[in-house]
Amino acid sequence: MANISLHYRSETPLVATVSAVGELLAIWRRRARERRELANLDARAIRDLGLSPGDIRFEANKPFWRG
Repeated sequence: MANISLHYRSETPLVATVSAVGELLAIWRRRARERRELANLDARAIRDLGLSPGDIRFEANKPFWRG
């Protein structure tokens, strides 16, 4: 029984790491998608958001790994 308990504890950091990596990949995919959408906005949508074309270019050109 002790071996099962030790084995379970040794996998817990791995499970946490895999989970964290999955969450990070999901964040990166979301950022990339949102920045593509921003880059495709027309002038009216940009105005409606209260942003300038420069704001949109700045955000859309950031790499997905930068928040």
